[in-house]
Amino acid sequence: MLIPQPHQADQILEEAEKSNPGPWAAHSRIAAQAASLIAGHIPELSPEAAYVFGLLHDIGRWKGVSDMLHIIDGYRLMMDMGYPEVARICLTHSFPLQDVCTMKQNWDGSIEDHEFIRAFLGSVEYNPYDQLIQLCDALALPDGCCLIEKRLIDVALRRGINEYTVPKWKAIFNIKQAFDQKIGHSIYKLLPGVVETTFE
Repeated sequence: MLIPQPHQADQILEEAEKSNPGPWAAHSRIAAQAASLIAGHIPELSPEAAYVFGLLHDIGRWKGVSDMLHIIDGYRLMMDMGYPEVARICLTHSFPLQDVCTMKQNWDGSIEDHEFIRAFLGSVEYNPYDQLIQLCDALALPDGCCLIEKRLIDVALRRGINEYTVPKWKAIFNIKQAFDQKIGHSIYKLLPGVVETTFE
């Protein structure tokens, strides 16, 4: 697997945050911590790789404020840096429901890029890292891990909903259930501060 070392990923995020400061970087760090903790209880996953994927899933935001355009910007940056596995996560993390239409009212890029994403999603079979980062993206607020429900409502209030929203939410909960089964109990038992972040 060709990915940066955790300390290199930390540096990449730090530089990106300088280009576009904002809560997205703290969200990425929380997602990375959650991914590493969960991966540590699943033998076939690497906590270090999970950390890197979580840390860099939103790296496309380095270019500035955007909506879904950040996924293609992140993909291109990681491909340019020679990290195709991370580039893949930059695209797949936003699609727990493997359908480009789920972002239809939030797409702020070109038609060509939209078609590239459609083709990409149609050509891949999700692996455990894709699903792990989709899960951790859905439970990471900038100030800590929270119940998935709180994060989903937070995103919906900021970005709106469409006819794919509920199916997408169901897909996220199905992913959580699958990871719960893999580790033998709720993932929330592994994550610090869930109660505090959710209810305070």
